[in-house]
Amino acid sequence: MLRRWLPAPLTGALTFVLLSCALLTAFALFLPVGLVKALVPSAAGRAFIARNGLDPIASYVWWGLNRLVFLLLHGPRRDIRIEGELDRARSWLVIANHQSWSDIPILLDVFGRRIPFFRFFIKKQMQWVPVIGFAAWALDMPFMRRHSQAAVAARPELRLQDLEATRRACAKFRRIPVTVVNFVEGTRFTPAKRAARGAPFRHLLRPKAAGLSFALNAMGDQLAGIIDVTVCYAPGPRSRLWGFLCGDQRNIRVRARVLPVPADLVDGDYQEDAAFRARFQDWVNALWARKDAEIEALLAEFRAAG
Repeated sequence: MLRRWLPAPLTGALTFVLLSCALLTAFALFLPVGLVKALVPSAAGRAFIARNGLDPIASYVWWGLNRLVFLLLHGPRRDIRIEGELDRARSWLVIANHQSWSDIPILLDVFGRRIPFFRFFIKKQMQWVPVIGFAAWALDMPFMRRHSQAAVAARPELRLQDLEATRRACAKFRRIPVTVVNFVEGTRFTPAKRAARGAPFRHLLRPKAAGLSFALNAMGDQLAGIIDVTVCYAPGPRSRLWGFLCGDQRNIRVRARVLPVPADLVDGDYQEDAAFRARFQDWVNALWARKDAEIEALLAEFRAAG
């Protein structure tokens, strides 16, 4: 592991450069296959290309190069605990808290080829980002508009746009095993956002349950389970993303547990059935209360370790 001999800023810069090279290398293979997929008229044909072309490039080439960079510059990730069995041949729904842009590479590194390649719910603006936007489109990731609360209050129909995008994407995912990742808070956590939104948690924003409900409704019978993930960073002077790039892996802890799909929360109508909506929100809020307590305990461990 080179980090032992390199200063942290150089490790961070080198990690960023090498991860960028890994992304471009994978994209060079990804682009022609994605274009072929776009030209195939049948849904079954597009699913075949996704499963046998795009997914292997993402899972083996891109992930493999990223993994090599992490092992070379950072060493193996140590503080990870996963409760439950995983299966790469089945589909999963990952729900996680969101604190930093480094959450995504951490999740990819932790789960790697243990489960199918990730599909994220991502902001609509990301479709115009070079390389990333095309890859997300080719992998059928749902682009979410993330309307403000004021805009939704003025035009309630806007809320349905994201829900319909979720429904369409999950319908495509029924053809191949995938891992759908939902950062349920909808955005990265900050104390200012928590205060502005009146979240009842210390370390989390209020969870947004509607998209999660639609994902379960569309994929419930396909899912092997739900993977509930908590990512916790030690307080420190560096930003979480820069600290991650610089190799502060000892200051990152990941806890995950495999949950069964709640059968009574799969088939309800979240939009129209008030009783079902309340029951679903109670379930999500209970998960978030547990996660908040888990983060507090992990932070206490960091403080005790100095």
